[in-house]
Amino acid sequence: MSEETKKILEMLHQGKIGVEEAEKLLAAVSPVVPSPEGSVTGIGARKYLRIQVEPDQGSGGDRVNVRVPMKLIRAGLKLAAFLPRDAQSQVNHALKEKGMDLDLSKLTPEDLEELVANLNDLTVDVEGKQKVRIYSE
Repeated sequence: MSEETKKILEMLHQGKIGVEEAEKLLAAVSPVVPSPEGSVTGIGARKYLRIQVEPDQGSGGDRVNVRVPMKLIRAGLKLAAFLPRDAQSQVNHALKEKGMDLDLSKLTPEDLEELVANLNDLTVDVEGKQKVRIYSE
């Protein structure tokens, strides 16, 4: 175990940092090792897309915590290629109506990786009632 890792775990133990901050620090000091297939593995690799919804304390809403495996999202990209052209155009049109100018037929795994990397811990307040946080881990 490296000195940095020991220091981070000690700060966590002493309550100086929280679990999420410790995870981020550990990911930052851990080496990212390429696997034989060329994908990235290790603590620093993006394995999940995480979506959390935390209601405001007084609202009484439900707390939501979703962790979607990146492999599932990548598989969904591959399945989009099997959609008939007319269905793809309908989906693209519906996405455009919602403000997302996106062509499913041109979306690549690299685009997905860039999108997830650029989320970089996105937090959105919804009408002061809920906080939505999207990040990768």
